[in-house]
Amino acid sequence: MRPGQIAVVTGAARGIGAAVTETLSRAGATVAAVDRDAEAVAATAARLRDSGCCVVGYGLDVADEHAVEQVGGTVEAELGPVDALVNVAGVLYPGEVADLTTADWAATFAANAAGVFHMCRFAARSMRLRRAGAIVTVGSNAAQTPRVGMAAYAASKAAATQLTKCLGLELAPYNIRCNVVSPGSTDTDMQRALWRDTDGSTAAIAGDLSVFRVGIPLGRLAEPDDVARLVAFLVSEDARHLTMQNIYVDGGASLR
Repeated sequence: MRPGQIAVVTGAARGIGAAVTETLSRAGATVAAVDRDAEAVAATAARLRDSGCCVVGYGLDVADEHAVEQVGGTVEAELGPVDALVNVAGVLYPGEVADLTTADWAATFAANAAGVFHMCRFAARSMRLRRAGAIVTVGSNAAQTPRVGMAAYAASKAAATQLTKCLGLELAPYNIRCNVVSPGSTDTDMQRALWRDTDGSTAAIAGDLSVFRVGIPLGRLAEPDDVARLVAFLVSEDARHLTMQNIYVDGGASLR
């Protein structure tokens, strides 16, 4: 992004969202970092400001459509019109379908699918007026590859992926681009919560044929920065002719 442009990043308190926030802000963008953990996102924003970045933290649960409109309006009033939106916020409730609770299913879709819809709707209305902008949704390779115990997460990410692609088709006449980045296993708190022991990265890299999961051909977990750098490219003018794409950042794990 160019200096002076405004970006909104959701799920910005930690992990991939924090990495995207840092990458865009170091490129010169003013970043509205939003997260439902208001204290954590304020701390992330303060840390980046101390290093010279322009980042403002906002507490926001993207599942709340009214809060999205309210905070979105505040961001544009305080910082300016939004040039880029990056949807990172998400939750994971693992469990096989037969054992999954309705509450966990609903909470997953509220954050991972409805939250993306709420943020995209806000951004699209604003960007259409200026006939410019870029939206990137951070999905998952699980949206395309079945995973045991990941049905709710995979289905919600598939919904967010297709939503973003459809939006890209609708907004193309307005010179607004919409793309998806789909990470695989990435070294974040969410990934570590799935590990059964302290050496969980080894198991993730090796795969597990008992649950039909191949390993990672490149032999390493992704780092949040691996995803952030691709996001930064997609919201930049260097990607001006890319829209409705879904780019996998999984070390070859989905064999695509």
